[in-house]
Amino acid sequence: MGKVDAHVHVFAKASDEFPRETNDVLSADREETAEDLLGEMEASGIDKACLVQIGGTAYEHHAYLQHCLKKYPDRFRGIGLVPDYQDPKDHMDRLAESGGIVGVRLFDVGGPTDPLGVMDCRTFETYPVWEHAAEKGYTIWLYPKASEAHCVPFLVDAFPDLQVVFNHLMFCPGEGVFTKDEKGRPRIDTPIPPLTRYNTMGLYQYDNVCVKLSGQYAFSQEAYPYPDLKGWHGNLIGTFGPDRCMWATDFPWIREEPGYETLSKLLDALLPDLEDGDRAKVMGETAEWRLFG
Repeated sequence: MGKVDAHVHVFAKASDEFPRETNDVLSADREETAEDLLGEMEASGIDKACLVQIGGTAYEHHAYLQHCLKKYPDRFRGIGLVPDYQDPKDHMDRLAESGGIVGVRLFDVGGPTDPLGVMDCRTFETYPVWEHAAEKGYTIWLYPKASEAHCVPFLVDAFPDLQVVFNHLMFCPGEGVFTKDEKGRPRIDTPIPPLTRYNTMGLYQYDNVCVKLSGQYAFSQEAYPYPDLKGWHGNLIGTFGPDRCMWATDFPWIREEPGYETLSKLLDALLPDLEDGDRAKVMGETAEWRLFG
C-alpha cells in the first residue's frame, strides 16, 4: 500500500459550472485545484487523498468535488456536507450515488450543552444523519464543538458499527477561539492537550472510531515540526493504535508554510522512534483500508 493524505480541500474558481460560497479566504477568483494537489502529492510520494468539501453545503456546491472524484477515481475519495440535519437521507444518498463520496462531515452534534442533561441521543439534532449513515455504511467525519464533546460517546455507543473519524487531532474547539493567522489560515487558541480529551479519549474502546493527525499549524504555539504537539500525537497513536490513526495535511492551508513535502515528513521529525510498521499504517495503510477499501 502507498501513502494517503486523509484530509485536504480543493476548489475551483466560482462559476456557473462550479458554484460555491465565497468569503475573504475563499474569494471567487481563488482556486486550489486537484491538479495543484496532485502535483504536490507526486513530488512528495503521496499516492491518494481524501477530498473534504468546502464552499457550501448545497448539492450544487459539491460540483467541483464530484468533478474531481470522477476524473481521478483511483486517486481520491470524498467527504460531503449536509445542509439539513432533520431530513438528510436524499441529500446523502444523492452525494454517494454520484461516485466516490464515502461520508459526510459534521461540525455539530445537537445534544444538550449541559453534561448532566438528559442524554437521549435520539433527540440530538444530528441523530438522523448518524442513523442514515449507519444504515448505508457512510462515514461520519467529525469536528465537534467543545460544548458538545460530551454528547459524542452516546452516538458512538448507539451506532458501534458506524465508522467515525475525528478531525484534526481530536481537538474540539471552544466558542470564540477561531481567528486567522498572518497567512489567513485558521488559528485556534486552545490548551494542549485539549481539555475535551476527558470526554473523547475513552472512545478508544470502540473499534469504529479513528483519529486524523492533521491541522497542527492551527493549534501549535511552535513552528514545524510542532514540538508542543509531540506528546499528544504519541498519546493518540498509543491509545487508539496506528490502525485507527490517519496522517493528513489539510491542504491547501499548509502549502506555503511549512510546505506540503515538509509536512509529509512530520512523523519522521516529530516521532522518530515510531516503528516502521506503525508509521506505514498512519501514513496510508489505515486510510487505504478505511476510505478506499
